[in-house]
Amino acid sequence: MEMERPTIDDLRGELAVLQARAARLSQMRSHLHRQIDFGFETSTTREREREVSTERNEIHEQIDSLKKRLRERESA
Repeated sequence: MEMERPTIDDLRGELAVLQARAARLSQMRSHLHRQIDFGFETSTTREREREVSTERNEIHEQIDSLKKRLRERESA
């Protein structure tokens, strides 16, 4: 069975969801950095900051990939 190709609107919707997730992760990361910068660092804080940063980077890669697909589809 062949999968349906996502529409441009589907891709835009997915992009919006990923961008919202990236924004939330950036807020969490900033909060963790403030805690670390002001001396409230714990091993848990540092570990959580690494997890959030990794997830944020992965989401940004997905966002970049989706933007590329959208550009290709819109110019086709």
